[in-house]
Amino acid sequence: MKLGYILGAALACAPAVGGQVWDIAHELDEIARIGSVMVDGDVCQRIVTERAAKAMFDSDPRDKWLASDNYDVDDAAFIATKKTLMRLARLTSVTCDVNLWVPIRGHPGKVRVAVRNVNELSQFWPWGALYQDMIPSMKTVLETGKRVKVTQNRFDSHANVK
Repeated sequence: MKLGYILGAALACAPAVGGQVWDIAHELDEIARIGSVMVDGDVCQRIVTERAAKAMFDSDPRDKWLASDNYDVDDAAFIATKKTLMRLARLTSVTCDVNLWVPIRGHPGKVRVAVRNVNELSQFWPWGALYQDMIPSMKTVLETGKRVKVTQNRFDSHANVK
């Protein structure tokens, strides 16, 4: 079954415990494994409203903030998903965020971050971007439903963001 969403976890720090650094990548992979069964893809698809999806690609020379100002969500879907993501972030012993990326219907190869969390950490999301090109690892996740570990910085992997 193909997943209709992408979970991304990003760390704020890599602290040491007892003088040793533990395997943070393993902890993040475990969060992704748990999240893949806890986050409801059908609910995720309802987060961004149709009006917001249409406005995302509209432009108006008199209102350069048109798309940002018209971003709205289905409150129930958004809040339920955000709470789940916040709980997932607490499963690790370091500060991290678990964010939700969704493909944009009608715009192949484009994704948007639909839910960001408290620290606004993401190696993929440049602050303020409404949408961006899907990086290859995101495409793999959507096509196969398998978790993928990404270690490169977003500036190394793709620079084409909107």
